[in-house]
Amino acid sequence: MNNAQSFLRLIRNPFTFRFFLLSRLPAAWFSQIRLYAIDEQTAVVTVPYGWFSKNPFRSTYFACLAMAAEMSTGLLAMMQTTGRQPAVSMLVIGMEAAFFKKATGITFFTCSNGND
Repeated sequence: MNNAQSFLRLIRNPFTFRFFLLSRLPAAWFSQIRLYAIDEQTAVVTVPYGWFSKNPFRSTYFACLAMAAEMSTGLLAMMQTTGRQPAVSMLVIGMEAAFFKKATGITFFTCSNGND
């Protein structure tokens, strides 16, 4: 089994994913960010409109939206870099966003650039 397959098996387990969030990304755990679906091509992450993620304007905080968006891309990058020798470090160097509507429910973030 290659590294990508073992990473997918590990990250698809709800318990290990939530433990990963709690231990490494507690703000994402508190915001109830969830992994909706993942394969070698695509990752889909959700963030709800809830007590911890809402702002005074009755929508989801930008920071929570950015966390979920970054996670959808970061999981695919982690899948490709897990187990590499020498080890690879990841760093976000840019972000671009466009808003079309207030986020007042479950928001889905999809990255489909897995093989790019």
